[in-house]
Amino acid sequence: MEIIIKPPLGEWGLLQQECYEANMQLPKLGLVLFTFGNVSAVDRDKAVFAIKPSGVPYEFLKPEDIVIMDYDAKVVEGKMRPSSDTKTHALLYKTWDDIGGITHTHSTYAVAWAQAGLDIPIFGTTHADHTHQDIPCAPVLSDEMIQGDYEYETGNQIFGVFDARKLSHKEMEMVLLQNHGPFTWGKTAEKSVYNAAVLEEVARMAYLTLQINPQTPRIKDTLRMKHFERKHGKNAYYGQGC
Repeated sequence: MEIIIKPPLGEWGLLQQECYEANMQLPKLGLVLFTFGNVSAVDRDKAVFAIKPSGVPYEFLKPEDIVIMDYDAKVVEGKMRPSSDTKTHALLYKTWDDIGGITHTHSTYAVAWAQAGLDIPIFGTTHADHTHQDIPCAPVLSDEMIQGDYEYETGNQIFGVFDARKLSHKEMEMVLLQNHGPFTWGKTAEKSVYNAAVLEEVARMAYLTLQINPQTPRIKDTLRMKHFERKHGKNAYYGQGC
């Protein structure tokens, strides 16, 4: 049997591999078309993050193509231009120091809600299993923000809606940007991709619900909190534990 010996990983090899594998989940999960979207993964000990290079088709992407950035969105390692959304990722990592991965997609139903400029209402337990509030849609950026440092200001717009609504990024790991699309995050890059898939499915369910009954009320509070707390509360009992 032929033994294939892989070359040793470089300094950033493990981080690049993590980021690469997370990015490759996006087309598998039907969350992207062509080169839409990106995932990043952070190394907090080294104060850097890895992100997909801009405009590279997923079928041609390789782990060594992944670009290493610092929190000021400066290239640390990499020959390719990083994602055009890099400054948004950098600002989120710099401000929320407990997140480990970020995903941005243009998935159909999440984008449809974003283009409508509407929050995704919490109608059922699938939504409540992941967050106990409507998924917020941040308003469109001002002309000054768009014409200025657009990607950096996109991060500020996310912070703005979380501050205005007194939301916790630990409990609400997803957001819509009006006329743009979704961003999600989590403890790892893999979890941020999971949240992107959940967001897309919840967006689809909410859309279909309103097609069936436009007057559908939001889920009752007791059921909403029961489902959230049994997975995320201090006495959570969902799953197998540690």
